[in-house]
Amino acid sequence: MRIRRLLVANRGEIALRILGTCERLGIETVLAASDADLDSPAARRADSVVRLGPALPAHSYLSVGAVLRAALASGAGAVHPGYGFLSESPALADACASAGLSFVGPSAEHLRALGDKLRARAAAVAAGLPVLPGGEVTSVAEAESLLDRTGLPVLVKAVGGGGGRGMRLVEHAGELARALELSVAEAHAAFGDGRVYLERYVAPGRHVEVQLLADGERVLHVGERDCSVQRRYQKLLEEAPAAGLPETLRLSMHAAAVRLGRHLGYRGLGTVEFLVDVGREDFFFLEVNPRIQVEHPVTEATTHLDLVAEQLYVAEGRPLRLGQGDVAFDGHAIECRVNAEDPERDFAPSPGTVTSMRLPAGEGIRVDAGAQSGSTVPPYYDSLLAKLVVSGPDRSAAIARLAGALDRFTVDGVPTTIPLHRRLVADPAFRAGGVDTGWLSRVLAPGAGGAHQPSFPGAPGALEEAEVSTRG
Repeated sequence: MRIRRLLVANRGEIALRILGTCERLGIETVLAASDADLDSPAARRADSVVRLGPALPAHSYLSVGAVLRAALASGAGAVHPGYGFLSESPALADACASAGLSFVGPSAEHLRALGDKLRARAAAVAAGLPVLPGGEVTSVAEAESLLDRTGLPVLVKAVGGGGGRGMRLVEHAGELARALELSVAEAHAAFGDGRVYLERYVAPGRHVEVQLLADGERVLHVGERDCSVQRRYQKLLEEAPAAGLPETLRLSMHAAAVRLGRHLGYRGLGTVEFLVDVGREDFFFLEVNPRIQVEHPVTEATTHLDLVAEQLYVAEGRPLRLGQGDVAFDGHAIECRVNAEDPERDFAPSPGTVTSMRLPAGEGIRVDAGAQSGSTVPPYYDSLLAKLVVSGPDRSAAIARLAGALDRFTVDGVPTTIPLHRRLVADPAFRAGGVDTGWLSRVLAPGAGGAHQPSFPGAPGALEEAEVSTRG
């Protein structure tokens, strides 16, 4: 079924990103906007706007009923949930199917299976992927017994969610009982699911993910991205390809991701996330993100593909337009997430008014911005303002271009992470390539060396991506 009118059930830069592709493809767009976003840049760009509900996400962007009513009232034939919010909601996928609407994403069955981390691990094992030692635990006694197989340190992780919630690092056996108690409580509060599991902790490790595109029968990989620059389970900077990764390891990860996609009979865009054990030059399955991701532009910059267009094409029920041999890789790309956060105040969100925003431009520079001069940054949603993406013929050229673009990128009215990105890009370890997931915590630690060091508080390292449910 051809998509002629699409409801975009999201906000900010990802809503604008989807709208741009729809304009190029001649698809009419309807933006579902909360009261806080009725005059946003995305609302002004869409062909029409339908009110989704109050500003609070629970009554708008996170309400399956509100999204479905908006789609039906607007006459849309399909719903694109973007990322975050309801993008991984089996309930929304089911509701769309029942109403005769196309859901731009995988099936509800896949969303249910992949949203459960233990079921996802089981699928990875069945597909022959390596997984870290671990398993579900329901008591301290079970957890202590499992330590004989995992060893220490170990992570306690929530079965039903992400975002770092329900996750605790246990380095000593005496910490296990308290970590389990806290993780179960947090997971239950955040996801309504208090189940947790243990997984061996690997350090130093790199977070590397492989982008998949599939139509239910054929599965392609579209290269990998390195997402190791993280703070508190949140990505700050991503790049493609992963610098310094041994070629045999890179190809093995590509093959493993495709193998899992085929085993699942996957359909749509998806990302298979891996943890690379730096010391052993080995990798382990972490999870699958069954949606488009924040960092997809670095893949687009190095493949010259429009992943949103491919996503919409598959959502129409058509087979992939590409073969693996049609995917060509060119150069290097890096993305910096510009958030309205204050690094000097432990990255506190900074709602307010953007009094002025000046964006860099030029060859190899792309800015996906959800705000502009005069925009209000509401307190209800994720603080992402824009994504700065640069590309060059190689990594050195991309870094040089990124440094110049960051110098020309200014935002007044609210604190942002731009000064931090300038510092990170100038760091010799980053420039050398291949930093691990604990690198940023060491950079931010009190007393760490480096020029122009601000007084950032310490931050823990991270193993996994964490686009939280309210990210817009």
